[in-house]
Amino acid sequence: RVIICAAASLAALRLEQLTGPDATRIGSRPRLTPREVAVLRMVSMGRESSAIAQALGLGAETVRSHLKKAQAKLGAHNRTQAACEAMRQNLIP
Repeated sequence: RVIICAAASLAALRLEQLTGPDATRIGSRPRLTPREVAVLRMVSMGRESSAIAQALGLGAETVRSHLKKAQAKLGAHNRTQAACEAMRQNLIP
């Protein structure tokens, strides 16, 4: 998990170097819903969408929807990057 987060952070830093910093992200913290945080927490533990859905009593498509919304709020391109970014910002333990 640490290696994946380090690789995602390195990739994000490199991408930011290539594209320039995003001024809209400085000082702004995304406002995730409690359900988005719960889904991200389980993603960070390596769970698949179907297992997350079962654990939270949701449909698999609902889990994917929460995850996509969280990714957009965090500016992440995939679920791993979203979980790492949430951990980096102390949104999940």
